[in-house]
Amino acid sequence: MRQHKLALCKEHYLEWIPEQTARFIKKYWMFGPDEKVLVAVSGGKDSLSLWDILQRLGYQADGLYIGLGIDEGIGYSAESQRLTVKFAEEHGLKLHIVDVQKEYGHSIPVLSNMSLRGHGRPCSVCGLAKRHEMNRIAYELGYDVLATGHNLDDEAAVLFGNTISWSKEYLLRQKPVLQGHDGLARKAKPLCRFYEKEMTAYAMLRGIEYIYEECPFSVGSTSIYYKELLNQLENERPGAKLNFYLKFLEAREDGLFASDPEKDPPPLFLCPTCGQPTMYEGQCSFCRMMEKANQK
Repeated sequence: MRQHKLALCKEHYLEWIPEQTARFIKKYWMFGPDEKVLVAVSGGKDSLSLWDILQRLGYQADGLYIGLGIDEGIGYSAESQRLTVKFAEEHGLKLHIVDVQKEYGHSIPVLSNMSLRGHGRPCSVCGLAKRHEMNRIAYELGYDVLATGHNLDDEAAVLFGNTISWSKEYLLRQKPVLQGHDGLARKAKPLCRFYEKEMTAYAMLRGIEYIYEECPFSVGSTSIYYKELLNQLENERPGAKLNFYLKFLEAREDGLFASDPEKDPPPLFLCPTCGQPTMYEGQCSFCRMMEKANQK
């Protein structure tokens, strides 16, 4: 691992990853040993590895899989769900499954074609649906924190994109943990400082079977393009992605932004349809999308 100036054998690598994860959880005050953690699992290497790591560290961690109905090509959703269920059963873990189509009558591809928000932009619809359902389940079932498997490559690509456009609203919210308030679940990213290659190595060495294929809708996405650009930089300057991300977090803590929504959260309203918090009066974005889709 040139970025860390470190080389480890299999035994010590499989010790190092959980040790570092525990350190990050403590450093960023993500959650305590007695809190209930809900891990958003997709069947991919990062989320299944995170669930495996938290189990090994002794946390009370259950899983949440959201079926999106993306069945183009290989039957992406069906395969990712199969692997998630398989992992949970093999490790004796509790898994909650939410099927968007059964719950709301439409799969993500169908919603993308039916709603004005998602026409030609399935990733926008998918992200909105997942955020809505993850927060709903975490809040309704009484979990203290929702943990996601975002790795350093994910975080650096998002940061890069938001910096290019100077999207202050999104930059303000980019950090390893977002505190919950007024019906919003606390959200944590314990893997945010691990490179994607490091998590791939962990999953393979632990014998975790995961879905290798990317979501078919992600082809040509901006985030993948940003990742490719950052990988070129990383190849020339090992550690560049980690330095980019950590220096941003340092600048953020040192007062990069005049205001901080964590310290002074904006007022929230309750959606009259689903009861979840929203920044605007009236229906939340998810319920407005569903209403438009159901009218067609």
